[in-house]
Amino acid sequence: MLVDSHCHLDFPDFADELPDIIARAEVAGLGRMVTICTRIRKFDQVLAVAKAHDNVFCSVGTHPHNAHEELDITKQDIVAHTAHPKVVAVGEAGLDYFYQKDHAVAQAKGLRTHIAAARDTGLPLVIHSRDADEDMIAILTEEIGKGAFPFVLHCFSSGRKLAEAGVALGGYVSFSGILTFKNSIELRDIAADLPLDRLLVETDAPYLAPTPYRGKRNEPSYVVETANTLAETMGVSVEEIWQHTTDNFFRLFNRVPDPR
Repeated sequence: MLVDSHCHLDFPDFADELPDIIARAEVAGLGRMVTICTRIRKFDQVLAVAKAHDNVFCSVGTHPHNAHEELDITKQDIVAHTAHPKVVAVGEAGLDYFYQKDHAVAQAKGLRTHIAAARDTGLPLVIHSRDADEDMIAILTEEIGKGAFPFVLHCFSSGRKLAEAGVALGGYVSFSGILTFKNSIELRDIAADLPLDRLLVETDAPYLAPTPYRGKRNEPSYVVETANTLAETMGVSVEEIWQHTTDNFFRLFNRVPDPR
């Protein structure tokens, strides 16, 4: 069994064929999918998708692109939404200086609010980090010092220093279709040096479709391609990658029932 630890099934890209997409994922061997919240004010839409499908779960959080629009959201607001059993993670939250460095202060504030919610609930924090490695390391180090919390660096495409710091601080690293891209040599080099017991795979669908689907709309079934590339990168069998990444998922997302 394989798991797509991060997708966005509530996005309009999937509205007309969601049952078919989920069926294709099941045929491909996926047992669980986590659809990730990007705006808490639209959380009900995310939860509705999870409630409608037995093998889909969800998170609650504000993407850094939207952080400046939801600064009034408190830790208590986030924690209250985690009461539903289908909510298995906090986030995605984080720092993204590629598009919105002007909102860096708002992003950092939002990230710390989500960290506090993850710490209080024990649910994993799904972290988005792009072009913000040093600040992310600093915030994670400081916040872990206040009290541990589970987390994953999702759709990892950052530098070696952040990957190693994340693992050293007790976190996990999740790879998307970017790992399969021909020019992602440095990223595969980083992945090859990380411990197998800290790795996850994801699609981030509808974005970042892996090779050979690059340029098309992504969907959960395509996570198989990322897992295959990760196996080749790590020098292990595909079966081992499926086993390790799935075991790691259920260890981190421990509210999700393991059907195995």
